[in-house]
Amino acid sequence: MVVTRYNAYVGQGWMALLRPSPACWNSPKGFMAFRAEGTFFLRVSVPGIATVKSKDLEWRLYKLCRRSGGATLHGLPEISSNGRVGSGQETAQKNMTTSDLKIAVIIPCYKVKAHVLGVIADIGSEVIKIYAVDDCCPEQSGDFIEEHCKDPRVTVVRNAENQGVGGAVMAGYQAAINDNMDIFVKIDGDGQMDPRLLPGFVAPIIHGEADYTKGNRFFDLEEIRQMPKIRLFGNAALSFLTKLSSGYWDLFDPTNGYTAIHRDVARHLPFHKISRRYFFETDMLFRLNTLRAVAVDIPMDAKYADEVSNLKISKIIGEFFIKHMRNLGKRIFYSYYLRDMSLASLELPLGLLLVTLGSLFGLSHWAASVSSGVPTSAGTVMLSALPVILGTQFILAFIGHDVQAVPKRAFHLLRKNRSAAEQETK
Repeated sequence: MVVTRYNAYVGQGWMALLRPSPACWNSPKGFMAFRAEGTFFLRVSVPGIATVKSKDLEWRLYKLCRRSGGATLHGLPEISSNGRVGSGQETAQKNMTTSDLKIAVIIPCYKVKAHVLGVIADIGSEVIKIYAVDDCCPEQSGDFIEEHCKDPRVTVVRNAENQGVGGAVMAGYQAAINDNMDIFVKIDGDGQMDPRLLPGFVAPIIHGEADYTKGNRFFDLEEIRQMPKIRLFGNAALSFLTKLSSGYWDLFDPTNGYTAIHRDVARHLPFHKISRRYFFETDMLFRLNTLRAVAVDIPMDAKYADEVSNLKISKIIGEFFIKHMRNLGKRIFYSYYLRDMSLASLELPLGLLLVTLGSLFGLSHWAASVSSGVPTSAGTVMLSALPVILGTQFILAFIGHDVQAVPKRAFHLLRKNRSAAEQETK
């Protein structure tokens, strides 16, 4: 039996895996949980031979831990290759404090007066600063927080006029940049996002596996049932459009606002060009792709209570579609013609040209055949079909190339390595 090494964080029965190593397994019986010194640990036995992607394995362990309860742990317990359990607290200090990264939380505040204090109270001690952004809220959220919240980490940031969720988040980003914070986590103030999941969002950034993380409520099929049907359908449609426009084909649930970003990435974003209203999260992904930043989905469950959404689907469908098509055109131009030229740069225009010419040729002869009553010859049909078939193959080849071109090297690590090289040169 082989025991695979994992680092795990457990808090209130939730776990987020850090540094998952590839593993093999052949049945759920390969997982075994046990307790030691009041701390919840996981041991993973691997008797099988079929390789499983780390993301799938992460999710299975995540659900196992959640269903098993677990004890509160403020560290990261290690399980060595021989199955021995290390000290959770010692490992926590080794893995979290040596990174020396300062974490900040940004909470946009607009008509969330009834929930925001509870959200702030649930934010863990790993967070250094909390920026509550009063986006010209009619409920005067900023004054309310200053009067009733005694947490010294909280700073109220005020927008002179309402700028939407994007404007509020970017005001928080700017405040965090000015205070030299390292990782910025955005959590909504309406109580739908559990602040206790925060370690799972910052872990991939801390360990250089991502520049930007976002929540995904579509991992667990059982949990999806509680999602309102209109949101389920809308998110599915928007997710496909976002894959096209952003280039992140491996992401889903694009409107999810539970996000974390590294400072070096945020500093290079053109805040003045990013949409400030409900298109913010989606436009952010497009801008991140222009930087070639690595974005990762984090499994999470949605919470729905008495919150009222300010988003009206009927008002944004047309606007969202137009903006997606605009971003798609920009991304293709930037990636395949401005910054680089490859075989895919030829496949797309050639494919579109062949499909268009073949379709027009076929339609014109079909119309002539209908009007004259003379059937179109087989040769003419083939002359129409062949360009369409070839063009479709070229387009599919381009899409395949685009799917494989998802960013894989963390932007903030590249910037750090470049800065280090420049320092050595000097």
